[in-house]
Amino acid sequence: MPIQLNELERKLQNLIEVHLVKLLPAPSLPDRLAQRLTEAVRASVSTRELSTSNISNQFVLKVHPSALPLWQKDQRLLDGLTKILRLAAIDAGVQFNGAPSISLDTDPTLAVDDVTASIIKEEIPEETANMETALSEDPPAGRTAFLIVGGTKVYTITQSVTNIGRRLDNHLVVDDPRVSRYHSQIRFANGRFIIFDLNSTGGTYVNGQRMNQSVLYPGDVISLAGLPIVFGQDTPPQSLRSGSTGPLSPNSANRQTAILKNPIDEKNFKKNDL
Repeated sequence: MPIQLNELERKLQNLIEVHLVKLLPAPSLPDRLAQRLTEAVRASVSTRELSTSNISNQFVLKVHPSALPLWQKDQRLLDGLTKILRLAAIDAGVQFNGAPSISLDTDPTLAVDDVTASIIKEEIPEETANMETALSEDPPAGRTAFLIVGGTKVYTITQSVTNIGRRLDNHLVVDDPRVSRYHSQIRFANGRFIIFDLNSTGGTYVNGQRMNQSVLYPGDVISLAGLPIVFGQDTPPQSLRSGSTGPLSPNSANRQTAILKNPIDEKNFKKNDL
């Protein structure tokens, strides 16, 4: 579904006027706020196709310093605006990389009744971006490793670098709100698998100990902000539910991601839930 930016602005304006007009510091803000939020989305996709997804979900509203207390006076204002933005985005075909979040900042050059909006661009850590050129050899067949994610999903490691996180451009995508967008990375180097934390919010733990990097051994329990992942090697089980200890089928190595579904379904978001 292509993004309809005019539709996004129209829906934002209508919803703000209906639900938030009494909470806004100035009567002229519904139109201006809808326009500014839409401009922020337009700037984010200006160099991409309009049908793109994974737009950053972190918005920043800047207001005059003297107006900041009015914006912070009632938490329902930002909470309601966040829900309205999510609803309007769904209807307009805008796909963020997570539930939208809105924070406030100040700009003394703005008029008291003005507001600007921008989207914080998320960068892939430089270390992660450059790692694949530094490590080009994939693990040999005799060193096959696998991850059991959340006790139900099996991901087979077949490359020298495996990025783990919520973003869809990771090798192992974990759709869990506790996991950072780029949470950790497993590298195969010098015949060993090593896990690195990528400055994640919730941290990376191995056998209960928080770490920045650690060599992995079969049976190690990795925890990504509370999500358990078991590291195994050479002979992964065929089925976690059948009790069989046979090797995985050859097709298992072709799995690119293990995705744990988030119970929140954006499409079922109710318009009255504001």
